[in-house]
Amino acid sequence: MAGQKKDNAKRYLANWEDERNGAALYFKLSEVEKNPQLKEIYRRMGEAEERHSAFWEAKMRRSGQAVPAKPRLTFRTRLLGWLAGRFGPQFVLPTISTLEQMDTTSYDSQPDAAGAGLPAQEQSHARLLAAITGGSKSSGVEGSTLAQLEGRHRTTGGNALRAAVLGADDGLVSNLSLVMGVAGADLAGKAVLITGLAGLLAGACSMALGEWLSVQSAREFYQRQIAVEKEEILEVPDEEAEELALIYQAKGLPADEAASLAQRLIGDKANALDTLSREELGIDPRELGGSPWAAGATSFMLFAVGAIFPVFPYFFTSGWLAVGLSLLLSAFALFGIGAGITLLTGRGLLYSGVRQVIFGLLAAAITFGIGRLIGVAVS
Repeated sequence: MAGQKKDNAKRYLANWEDERNGAALYFKLSEVEKNPQLKEIYRRMGEAEERHSAFWEAKMRRSGQAVPAKPRLTFRTRLLGWLAGRFGPQFVLPTISTLEQMDTTSYDSQPDAAGAGLPAQEQSHARLLAAITGGSKSSGVEGSTLAQLEGRHRTTGGNALRAAVLGADDGLVSNLSLVMGVAGADLAGKAVLITGLAGLLAGACSMALGEWLSVQSAREFYQRQIAVEKEEILEVPDEEAEELALIYQAKGLPADEAASLAQRLIGDKANALDTLSREELGIDPRELGGSPWAAGATSFMLFAVGAIFPVFPYFFTSGWLAVGLSLLLSAFALFGIGAGITLLTGRGLLYSGVRQVIFGLLAAAITFGIGRLIGVAVS
């Protein structure tokens, strides 16, 4: 009995803290959001999370459990809030949506939560966020409102946060392995420094070129799709109106309202092309997936930021001291990247950070050992 009470106390506190963290994050999104409709949606979602936390707070009080005066905001909540304030809500929305999807089953095995309807409300939040980020067509949001939301958020670079974390990780791990491989073969600082800088520039240029080509190809593909859509509007407007009506019906509008809205939109050819590009093709005609030059430059910088850590000590020293400092700096950077990955996976900060350090240093140790064997064989 005592063990059950202790388990319940831990569960009540964990649920209370999770809900308070969710409320804090949604209120932050509401604070920095400029779109009035989205601002109101985030505010209401924050209030729903507060009601959920009140449910668990009442459970804690009834069981005689102390309620903390202030919730403990997690690293993930604080970082996502800061990123939303710095880069805008759309920068973190894909990550938050993924985390909400992961949490939809967290209450399924808790009968008291199910009795209060919490699982259904959490699933509703996940569906709503999926609709805002363009990941769902069935959300219960009114069709016209959802069209506006999707037009803004569908093509905001996918998951920019994921790209940033993984881009820096690529640069760090690949250049650390390269530097350690050369250091294992020859500890001379000048050779390692030149190799590390060459690896940084070669890798960053390769990443930038690949990203530029990817975005430019996507833009050309989108332009072709929009051109085809424009021809169809001119040649078969009735069929395009029917397609648009079906899209709005799928979003929740009644058939007659969807048909009426589609007819009004199709009457204005320019507006019809813009709407069909967004709704049918999922393309923002003004952005076309973003600038390839900006994407390439960003990819270059992210790779270079990660790749500079293993090289940095060789500007000032050499030999085993440089190897040790390179590994130490890289370990700190790897832990930071692991912390960033928690925003994508929802795993614990310490677990993800340490895991990243272990794998990164293991790769460095393997290349150092291979370099050492080659160096001995050559000499």
